[in-house]
Amino acid sequence: MKSISAKYSGSQLLQKKYKEFERAVRVEEIDGLRLVKQLAQNMEEMFHKKAQAMKRLVEAAEEAHLQHEEDPDLQYEYFNAVLINEVDEEGNSVELGGEFVLQPNDHFNNLSVNLSLSVVQVPTNMYNKDSAIVNGVYWSEALNKVFVDNFEKDPSLIWQYFGSAKGFFRQYPGIKWKPDEHGVIAFDCRNRKWYIQAATSPKDVVILVDVSGSMKGLRLTIAKQTVSSILDTLGDDDFFNIIAYNEELHYVEPCLNGTLVQADVTNKDHFREHLDKLFAQGIGMLDVALTEAFNLLSDFNETGRGSECSQAIMLVTDGAVDTYDAIFAKYNWPDRKVRIFPYLIGRESAFADNLKWMACANKGYFTQISTLADVQENVMEYLHVLSRPKVIDREHDTVWTEAYIDSTLGIHGYAFAITNNGYILTHPDLRPLYGDGKKRRKPNYSSVDLSEVEWEDKDDTLRNAMVNRKTGTFSMEVTKSIDKGKRVLVLHNDYYYTDIEGTPFSLGVALSRGHGKFFFRGNVTIEEGLHDLEHPDVALADEWTYCNTDEHPDHRYLSQIEAIKLYLSGHEPQLKCDKELIQEVLFDAVVTAPLEAYWTSLVLNKSENSDKGVEIAYLGTRTGLSRINLFVVPDELTNQDFLTAEDKEGVFNADHFPLWYKRAAEQVPGTFVYSLPFTGSENKSVVLASTAIQLLDERKSPIAAAVGIQMKLEFFQKKFWTASRQCAALDGKCSISCDDENINCYLIDNNGFILVAEDYTLTGKFFGEAEGAVMNKLLHMGSFKRVTLYDYQALCWVFSESSGSGHTLLDPYFAFFSTIKWILTELVIFMVEFNLYSWWYSDLTTKAQRMGRSMQVPCDTEYPAFVSERTIKENMGHTDCDGCIKSFVIQQIPSSNLFMVVVDNKCDCSMFEPITMDPIEIMYNESLKCERLKMQKDRRRPDTCHPFHPEENSMECGGAMGLAPSLSAVLFCILLAVCPR
Repeated sequence: MKSISAKYSGSQLLQKKYKEFERAVRVEEIDGLRLVKQLAQNMEEMFHKKAQAMKRLVEAAEEAHLQHEEDPDLQYEYFNAVLINEVDEEGNSVELGGEFVLQPNDHFNNLSVNLSLSVVQVPTNMYNKDSAIVNGVYWSEALNKVFVDNFEKDPSLIWQYFGSAKGFFRQYPGIKWKPDEHGVIAFDCRNRKWYIQAATSPKDVVILVDVSGSMKGLRLTIAKQTVSSILDTLGDDDFFNIIAYNEELHYVEPCLNGTLVQADVTNKDHFREHLDKLFAQGIGMLDVALTEAFNLLSDFNETGRGSECSQAIMLVTDGAVDTYDAIFAKYNWPDRKVRIFPYLIGRESAFADNLKWMACANKGYFTQISTLADVQENVMEYLHVLSRPKVIDREHDTVWTEAYIDSTLGIHGYAFAITNNGYILTHPDLRPLYGDGKKRRKPNYSSVDLSEVEWEDKDDTLRNAMVNRKTGTFSMEVTKSIDKGKRVLVLHNDYYYTDIEGTPFSLGVALSRGHGKFFFRGNVTIEEGLHDLEHPDVALADEWTYCNTDEHPDHRYLSQIEAIKLYLSGHEPQLKCDKELIQEVLFDAVVTAPLEAYWTSLVLNKSENSDKGVEIAYLGTRTGLSRINLFVVPDELTNQDFLTAEDKEGVFNADHFPLWYKRAAEQVPGTFVYSLPFTGSENKSVVLASTAIQLLDERKSPIAAAVGIQMKLEFFQKKFWTASRQCAALDGKCSISCDDENINCYLIDNNGFILVAEDYTLTGKFFGEAEGAVMNKLLHMGSFKRVTLYDYQALCWVFSESSGSGHTLLDPYFAFFSTIKWILTELVIFMVEFNLYSWWYSDLTTKAQRMGRSMQVPCDTEYPAFVSERTIKENMGHTDCDGCIKSFVIQQIPSSNLFMVVVDNKCDCSMFEPITMDPIEIMYNESLKCERLKMQKDRRRPDTCHPFHPEENSMECGGAMGLAPSLSAVLFCILLAVCPR
């Protein structure tokens, strides 16, 4: 098979051509620290430009708001993101709709957008013509010009956002919003991480929930929803705990008695699950609960484990018989460092004065929540209070969220960045979307810790150094899963890291020893390079940046090859390009040019490939240049996705080299790697064969390129069976043959996957599934070894028999009917006993429990991968199958990653369990769960903190007063999205 693969891939020709250019080549070792510092400087410049754009937006928003006087009768039409281009039954534009020009734009993922105007989205639970909304939309129209100017000055921007404290959301460029499958758009910008982090300083929060007998029924349901909404407003820089109280204290998570936990997505979801277990009974002892909350906040703050900034107590109750001033005097006065935010559940106002007094006396805010529909808007009020110090100081802290980095580092080199909390900002192993083509983000994708992808760093040495913004190096051996977790590479990585100045981020670069640390530069003339770069079979990596075509509007529609030509012409000084990378790609274009003529001659030779078994020959170089030659017409390709945009593993991406390139690079030089591609549909109809081209013979030399072919599986199998029978032609007779009915012959790769078997249904399966007893013996003999891998971003299927009262009532329709029942109950509250609430609510609960469904939830899994021992060329053995001896022989196929395995099939070994690669969920016992919850990894607090301001009016504390509509109480947040290119 090697001769066929070498012939059609042209590997020998390519190796010879690179040898001819050795004198023009300079091999160098990458200086990792210098590289990471240069990348960090580039990112600092990028973030600085984004910060300037945000500054322009903030200044424009403040000026526009100051110039506008609130008009309660203002009539103003605007473009509502949901209603644009909608018409009624008569064909007329609906109110707040109108004709809004939208055109597809590849800069915005080919979505239809309007580059001249923004659109406005209003949360579903708000009236889109409310006077506060209309006034805000009116004065914020001034941002349209700034949006457009920002995009012209920095075309690398994608989305620009403006989020208002009133709830409306302005987005540029304008785009149409579509409801979900239930006809609902649940988005509220004030719940988003970027809004909350920009609005408030880091905070420690204790939530007290009244579970006394008077809270039975719908009141408890509203209370749970209120707590859940409070959790929505907490971010990664915040810490919290929830305590339920009646005559006793009940920590919602008993394991976390006396401490606070970080408000990441996982922890918040964990507490939400425990909220469903709360039930109401007994008498409420608020004095005990307040005392516990103050002590908890004080102790946690003194240990230095919390935010060391703002602190608050959220009180969710249906009443308080006292003002508890003695407790506040003891624990909180005169400094009033802990703000109190009472939420009165229900329509009764008998205790409203007591609760409002608590808020006013402790720099907090009081709200009353009568129905489920009131929850979200009322919970938001506390954010306005916590934002006062920032607003008065006119502090505009820049908050950075998810970003993307371009990466062109090498086969096993990559860049990554983390936040001050140790969470991944960008990393090639971060999987933010659900698998299997679902374009939905995982709920916790932005809270994946670096230790969950670089999990071999058991002591968090690398992670903690980066969190603490140090500059340095670190080394460790890693096992990297590839090919959808079915294969593994064992590498020794050197890590280099430094901080990104002006941001809370740290940047790291990983380089694998050997190929990852060496590169070479080749010299050819520009004329030669351009001539060969323009050949029709040449393409450059789409996601790589050879030239920055986003910097100037005139360059935005240039291909990378067009940009390179323009740059080399010298007629466009504004075009910024990577000069060294361009010189290298020109060199590769010249060296690989003879392949085009070579492949063409094979196509023209009618005697070659007459059975059309070989379909594609392909080349990729370390500079992202690729050449592809088809030996059959496109419609005849067995696997038509290979090397197309849909084939994410087979083409050059921003964060990784093609899979066939990486695997070839790890083999002995001159060795071909054969494999079946694991596509989404488990395509087993083709075989890929690829080999690496090295500049020098030494192992440490850099990989120059990789070449390969795609062939039909049928063709490949036919060649194998023909070769296995050739012994008969040599000596006239084979002592044993694969045709013998007493043996089974297999061809497997170095990861144990079957390429050829007499039973065709086994093709593509793991050998341990077909021959568990033999595979088990091979593992004991050392021919193969098992590698345990971990996936801390996995999703596991669970069946939920009950959606839970709290979660069920999140459904907008269900919440609506529940609210109607609440109103009816209020009308007869004086005529029936209080447990009428329980009667209504039990009906709702019964319905909820019948709504079971399967769903994916985040989980941790471990799974095995298998790899052959390269030094063991052949082996034989036997295994006892209940008194019957099964014999086998394994032999490596020269110059390949393949092994032939011959197994005696006379014994029934079904008593041996098949060896599979199925992932197993890691089940944590209660003790371990508790330790994981309590464990607080190193984190770095944000540089700024605004807990109080002497000029803030603490008497703006809720009730009839409300918050004055002055600049000191106006909050808006702005977000820019960085283009992932």
